[in-house]
Amino acid sequence: MGKRLIQQRRGRIHTKFNAPSHRYKGEIKYSRDINLKEGILIDLVHDPGRTAPLASVKFDNNKKIFMIAPEGAKIGDKIKLNDDKNEIAIGNILPVGVIPEGAPVYNIEISPGDGGKLVRAGGSSATVVSHDKEKTVVQLPSGRFKSLNSNCKATVGVVSGGGRKDKPFLKAGKKHYSYRTRGKQYPTVRGVAMCAVSHPHGGGGHQHVGKPSSVKRGASPGRKVGSIAPKRTGRK
Repeated sequence: MGKRLIQQRRGRIHTKFNAPSHRYKGEIKYSRDINLKEGILIDLVHDPGRTAPLASVKFDNNKKIFMIAPEGAKIGDKIKLNDDKNEIAIGNILPVGVIPEGAPVYNIEISPGDGGKLVRAGGSSATVVSHDKEKTVVQLPSGRFKSLNSNCKATVGVVSGGGRKDKPFLKAGKKHYSYRTRGKQYPTVRGVAMCAVSHPHGGGGHQHVGKPSSVKRGASPGRKVGSIAPKRTGRK
């Protein structure tokens, strides 16, 4: 009998494959407290589960929240939460409907009140393209245009941590810990490089599949690798 595939083993509830989420700083969402109007950035914090640093903001009522830090933020900056179109400044949180066209934004809500879902990775930003009576169109980092409710909130600026890819890992061990802190698998070994007992594509003394790699939809989990129930195979 062959060994279980990696996707079968990772499907178990086991600490080996779980992300260490107890180290994360918590969920990053826009506060629904209408009394929060203006705060001061008091600290910049590293979050192992994110590619961008977090900013700790303290408000007048001593309430503290975490937000994704914008590029250029520093301790002592004022962060404002309102719907005044005259308060367009880096780090301020406003509805997309009052943000001028061409401005960079991030941590955008898909529906009003969801706390922010889009454009949260380090160095990313979207651009406000146009406004309608009730809708605002933004261009996402992928180039796709998305129409949003004008009451959806967003943060003005660009997510910090954009230069993280300029520094190489240099060692496989560094990359291992980088992936491990997010519960991801590293490295990924090709099936054709394995022995026959470890993978359906392994063995044979050669590194090609050696047989059709398509499998039926109802195949057992240990056989479900390659092209699963494809409509067609081969080159176009």
